[in-house]
Amino acid sequence: MEFESVIGLEVHAQLKTKTKIFCNCSSEFGAAPNTHVCPVCLGMPGVLPVLNRKVVEYTIRMALATHCSLARESRFARKNYFYPDLPKGYQISQYELPIAQFGHIDIEAGDNKKRIGITRIHIEEDAGKLIHDPDRPKSMVDFNRTGVPLMEIVSEPDMRSPEEAGAYLRKLHSVVRYIGVCDGNMEEGSFRCDANISVMPKGSTTFGTRTELKNLNSFRHVEKALQFEIGRQKEIIADGGQVIQETRLWDSAKNMTTSMRGKEDAHDYRYFPDPDLLPLVVDDAWIQAVKADLPELPDAKKERFVREYGLPSYDAEVLTSARELADYFEDCIKTFPQPKPASNWIMGSLLGLLNAEGKSIDESPVSAENLGNLLKLIADGVISGKIAKTVFEEMAKTGKSPRVIVTEKGLVQVSGKPAIEEIVAKVLSRHPKEVEDYKGGKTKVLGFFVGQIMKESKGKANPAMVNEVLKEKLS
Repeated sequence: MEFESVIGLEVHAQLKTKTKIFCNCSSEFGAAPNTHVCPVCLGMPGVLPVLNRKVVEYTIRMALATHCSLARESRFARKNYFYPDLPKGYQISQYELPIAQFGHIDIEAGDNKKRIGITRIHIEEDAGKLIHDPDRPKSMVDFNRTGVPLMEIVSEPDMRSPEEAGAYLRKLHSVVRYIGVCDGNMEEGSFRCDANISVMPKGSTTFGTRTELKNLNSFRHVEKALQFEIGRQKEIIADGGQVIQETRLWDSAKNMTTSMRGKEDAHDYRYFPDPDLLPLVVDDAWIQAVKADLPELPDAKKERFVREYGLPSYDAEVLTSARELADYFEDCIKTFPQPKPASNWIMGSLLGLLNAEGKSIDESPVSAENLGNLLKLIADGVISGKIAKTVFEEMAKTGKSPRVIVTEKGLVQVSGKPAIEEIVAKVLSRHPKEVEDYKGGKTKVLGFFVGQIMKESKGKANPAMVNEVLKEKLS
């Protein structure tokens, strides 16, 4: 039997506010345990929450960026469950009346374009963090994260492969960073994902029993965990068994999922309206003010890069994957207004360097202006493309401008015809047999001569002039 997978994702994005959602405690990451707390976020008797306006503004931003319908009135609810990292015994969230619903984002997975529906976006507070002692049977709790504002984005079960899920997650990650509502740091937990996955016979319209996957802290882990879980569920059904509804953890060391607990349904949490918080009212004036402040979004920027700069769709997709990378590209072509060569160098040498060093584009040791000036030197014939690679490496090490490096190291390209004729004559005199081979019709030998000439000139000879002189001498 052939199966089809059904995938939906629940993404929690920590909002980039300075303070928590219902109090003035700092939401900064990395402070000493239990230092960013107060009676409100610790749920002490008699305290009242006060909603952070910035949290609402950021959520409106996301709703607009994902084509959601915004509710003019939404309500907060208490999600009741007991866990040591939840000091109040409930989490303030939204349930029946969320702030935004019925949106979508468009993705590309391989050659396929697809629209993924967004069921809802709602606001909630984060819980604390349990820290397990590796040497003793003890756990400690840090409440610093308690009350940190989260935006939960729940997709429709529209994805049919791990690749589509990865593409959706990357696009969502790009959007939250573009609009400045979340830093997207998956290692610190400010952008995290739970996945719901089931399989059904191909062509069926009835979904199978789903499992929920947790502990997914990278795009790669999401795809690998989904791939494993699809295989596991198929195997159970093929053997005549039944998939049970449960929550499972991804073990990245063993590349497998393991059972954590039975999956809760909404009624298990006994949601009810929070009596301490008034309905959240969002008027048209507020929505329009937020809309006017939205930056150019990834899809629009990609279309513009193709239209305005004549870039291939693939280049535009890569360059607009992060707002900072798109800005770097546009800064580079202010100095060197030839988009395609700039794109090639950024996607090749620059991103290769940053990936090797584990750095982001913000941490690039080569500025956009310096890269543009390097490309100018190549276009003006001052240095060859091969020498440019050496100059680029030196720029990355020292931060110096390309012209300073070229001058200091004497790397100016040899373009004068007399100088190149001298080098060519020297090389040809050393290889009489290859000269005869070329004259006898073995034209591939020309590449051998070019290589020898570049070696003799230490890479400084102008390749175009070399080819011209070689053909003259060999004719």
